[in-house]
Amino acid sequence: MKIFDYDAIVVGTGVSGGWAAKELCEKGLKTLVLERGRMVEHIKDYPTMNDDHWDYPAGDVKTRKIRERQPKQNRTGQVREHSKHFFVDDIDNPYNEVKPFNWLRGYHVGGRSLTWARQVYRLGDVDFEANLKEGIGVDWPIRYKDIAPWYDYVEEYIGISGEKMNLPQLPDGKFLKPMEMHCVEKDLKKSLKENYDDRVLTIGRVAHITEGTKPGLGRVSCQFRNRCRRGCPYGAYFSSNSSTLPAAAATGNMTLRPNSIVHEVIYDENKKKATGIRIIDAETNEFFEFNAKVIFLCASAIPSASILMQSKSDRFPNGMGNLSGELGHNIMDHHLGVGASGTSDKHSDKYYIGRRPNGHYLPRFRNLGGKTEMKDFLRGYGYQGGGSRGAWKNYSKESAYGVNFKNSILEPGKWGISLGGFGEILPYHDNKMTLDYKKTDKWGLPTLTFDATIRENEINMRKDMRQQAIEMLDKAGFKNINSYNIDYIMGHGIHEMGTARMGHDPKTSVLNKNNQLHEVPNVYVTDGAAMTSSGCTNPSITYMALTARAANHAVEELKKMNI
Repeated sequence: MKIFDYDAIVVGTGVSGGWAAKELCEKGLKTLVLERGRMVEHIKDYPTMNDDHWDYPAGDVKTRKIRERQPKQNRTGQVREHSKHFFVDDIDNPYNEVKPFNWLRGYHVGGRSLTWARQVYRLGDVDFEANLKEGIGVDWPIRYKDIAPWYDYVEEYIGISGEKMNLPQLPDGKFLKPMEMHCVEKDLKKSLKENYDDRVLTIGRVAHITEGTKPGLGRVSCQFRNRCRRGCPYGAYFSSNSSTLPAAAATGNMTLRPNSIVHEVIYDENKKKATGIRIIDAETNEFFEFNAKVIFLCASAIPSASILMQSKSDRFPNGMGNLSGELGHNIMDHHLGVGASGTSDKHSDKYYIGRRPNGHYLPRFRNLGGKTEMKDFLRGYGYQGGGSRGAWKNYSKESAYGVNFKNSILEPGKWGISLGGFGEILPYHDNKMTLDYKKTDKWGLPTLTFDATIRENEINMRKDMRQQAIEMLDKAGFKNINSYNIDYIMGHGIHEMGTARMGHDPKTSVLNKNNQLHEVPNVYVTDGAAMTSSGCTNPSITYMALTARAANHAVEELKKMNI
């Protein structure tokens, strides 16, 4: 077996792994970055970035092959001809379900940083304090003041477009100029101001450059193409491929190794610390070992936890750092698929320019004190959605020929608007994942089994999410209001988290306040696995801030020879 030495090893190349690589390399550490999937180079490997729907024989829909090879990836509607190559093949990458679980993922350099929704909202003290105040799960070992400077640091680097709102439940950040709302969104915003004293509408806060440039590979302002999931040739939205990985590479300190499936983290019983990583080469099936002083697991919540669960030793018979028994438990997500939409008879003389890759956002307004407190559920939710003008499909059969047909397709339809709920899921201990050694994958590694679902708290919250969406659209004068509450499956929010939670006490948590394993301090976990509660907002910016903060801590500890 071939063995190589590095200062640091980073597992994963998504939003967390990219940031870990950048920070460690820029601080002088010779860093090996491992990715289990194929290489994806910025621009070069975005094959569909300029395609139109008509460029595909089936018109960019779910083809038979997609349904056959990617049946689980396809459950959320994310997989189309233009994006299928950035999602795994389910047949080659199986998992098991006690209860239905949507595990969407992409095995390639950049991971889901290429396909994420790019919405970025900070957690505030209302989120970091909630578990303690309500006696739910365990207390976060950090507060907003601990992570706020790192939010600043990350946001300034990647570029965040947004509007400052001065809301305690949604802390403001370092924003570039906001994108403009459409006319119907402005109507809703005006109505909320007139009819409520606890609700506001703002343009979404997104990781898109709207002015100037940002570091990376030619990162310039957003072109309003709205083809983000294909990979952006302008680097206008943040991805590891266009931003953090090029910065890491520029130092000369990064070695990037794709097609490297992590088998386990190696633990030395005598030194009482991790000494390296054992991998399987996905192309040759060879085993390799890499030694390092510090290890960052950033493979996303499920893979990072599974790697630790596979990393067994005499001290850790149930997985590295799992003396608490909490590893793989407390799976959280955000529940969605509930809300309402409507149409407007106004603004027939207006249209929009370009394809804005963003929507509006209505921040949390429940359980924030006073009259906002709810009897039926804890925590809260926000709404994401957007306003747009319909297509030309309203022509009649009688006019569907010749000149009349040509004229009809030039006439847009009505304006419409949507409010889609986005709610917090509590950290239930028995929402879990386990390893199945009887069902192994093509590399002989155990497959994962998920057993997780929402409970009464979330079900009651969804009722309120639906009703309030109807009420707000009605008060704003929208017509043809249609509401929905689709059966939610865990994982559908694509924000799985909590599998190796942070906490004060090693008996009830896996990680400390610095994202270190309590029992193995030279191993850091900084992706969604670390989350102690979920909040009700998109979490990626929190992962990035935690990663930058942890990388700084690791380097300081190495200097002090504490790890």
